[in-house]
Amino acid sequence: MTTDSSFDVVVIGAGPVGLACGLEVQRRGLSVCVVDKGALVNSIIGYPTNMEFFSTPELLEIGGYPMTTLHYKPLREDALDYYRRVAQTEKLTLRLYERVTGLEGEQGRYEVVTNKSRIGARFVIVATGFYDVPNLLLVPGEDLPHVTHYYKEPYAHADQDVVVIGAKNSSAKAALQLLRAGARPTLVVRGSEISESVKYWIRPDLVNRIKEGRIGCLFNSTVTRITDTTVELNTPDGPRTLPAQHVYALTGYHPDFSFLTALGITCEADAAQTPTHHADTLETNRPGLYLAGTVCGGLNTSRWFIENGRYHAQLIAARLAGEAAPDLPEVQQQVQFS
Repeated sequence: MTTDSSFDVVVIGAGPVGLACGLEVQRRGLSVCVVDKGALVNSIIGYPTNMEFFSTPELLEIGGYPMTTLHYKPLREDALDYYRRVAQTEKLTLRLYERVTGLEGEQGRYEVVTNKSRIGARFVIVATGFYDVPNLLLVPGEDLPHVTHYYKEPYAHADQDVVVIGAKNSSAKAALQLLRAGARPTLVVRGSEISESVKYWIRPDLVNRIKEGRIGCLFNSTVTRITDTTVELNTPDGPRTLPAQHVYALTGYHPDFSFLTALGITCEADAAQTPTHHADTLETNRPGLYLAGTVCGGLNTSRWFIENGRYHAQLIAARLAGEAAPDLPEVQQQVQFS
């Protein structure tokens, strides 16, 4: 397969941070191509219908474009429209539904290998996030068709028994929505209580519905097996079996470490398996290969989000253009979505 095109910079990942990297690089006179294995802002497409971001619009903006919304906090649909319009306005070169499989060469003459072509690049930026790889339960039956690690909407589950595994924001909102759509939800929680990290306006609602008995909840419990019609558990009172026509295993996500390895990026020997990079420049162990956004934190997926990860774009673009590092605001680390 021969190289079919070349750019100064190739950005891998067309999420908000990847798009921010593309436009900041392009504004500095460098040619850039943004490649993604899926759709534009593919992760946001996978978020629940009408999901409300925890952040206000100005914290999600990139490139100085205002995000307009009728809501105090934007919905998933607002963000989808916004990032599409930014990409179109900036006339970014996009190569969507093209999966990167490897990276050959060295700084100044890299070749990004995809399932469709080879793309030449002087520099490469990886902004692949973490939402594509769920944290698995590793129990029998997890691969059954009625088990999923992504929650979309509750309406298909009216008059059904649904087990939700997890105790953080996604699980809390899913359980509440399922209840109000006529399902019979039960939460399975590994710890002794609903996580204190659940947002203050969601947690009391969930706790009260559990106290009322409208949402079942088993604390200090773990899943041992999933069948076509049940979920089997270990609980403090011994084994227990729950009926389940659907199972939402909302146990979190992590970066695709096998993909990082395929690019030649090493990881540190810390608990987060932090991908190797220089904190001040975001350059990895391979010269000319950079990280941006959530992927920088490894398993610590609460460290970087759109709100603070978008500033990585300015830092990297300035460095590639030979400019002094910009003065960037300190952005409070906060959860990105509900």
